[in-house]
Amino acid sequence: RRATGWAVPVPVNMVATKRERRSFLWATVAAFILAVNASFVEDLDDSFKENRKDDIWLVDFYAPWCGHCKKLEPVWNEVGKEMKSIGSPVKVGKMDATSYSSIASEFGVRGYPTIKLLKGDLAYNYRGSRTKDDIIEFANRVAGPVIRPLPSQQMFEHVQKRHRVLFVYIGGESPLKEKYIEVASELIVYTYFFSASEEVLPEYVTLPEIPAVLVFKDGTYFVYDGKLRVMPIF
Repeated sequence: RRATGWAVPVPVNMVATKRERRSFLWATVAAFILAVNASFVEDLDDSFKENRKDDIWLVDFYAPWCGHCKKLEPVWNEVGKEMKSIGSPVKVGKMDATSYSSIASEFGVRGYPTIKLLKGDLAYNYRGSRTKDDIIEFANRVAGPVIRPLPSQQMFEHVQKRHRVLFVYIGGESPLKEKYIEVASELIVYTYFFSASEEVLPEYVTLPEIPAVLVFKDGTYFVYDGKLRVMPIF
């Protein structure tokens, strides 16, 4: 016969066991997710120095005791996962800069964490916010061509809407283009650089000479063809 109006006592150790099982389950799931994400980030050792030029690398130089590094770790795992899922040519890695201090010093690592994109003989420092989207945007920008062509007016308008400041080279091969590429190679960590033909430009743009570099900003544009000219947009 079932008793009514009485609560059946539950042993305390049984309640504790259920809680422990639930905690263990959550810990297991969390560990699994971290392990899956971490699998997209390569742990780098001293062999990296010899092999790195075969690929483009985005590397987090960290110290195990560094609080900021620990905070970055889950973000970094997400960066690795995202770069893999979009088919990026950039490989994502991390290196314990205290264990491989000689390699870290060669790359100019002086604090932790230090994020660098390594492309050929060049090493680009990341100084932006430590968020997944900002880091990925930096990697894609720096890993791609130094100068990106704008083949049509539609593409030009699309890019202009997306960039507060827009740099565009107009013309063929020239000493000015060589200088433009040199500057772009250093400053691509901050912004994009483009090239286009004169036909692609908006109608309001007038060029005294070609080749020239155009800078669009705040409703006006500047022309550099050996001299800097400010050209208002009417």
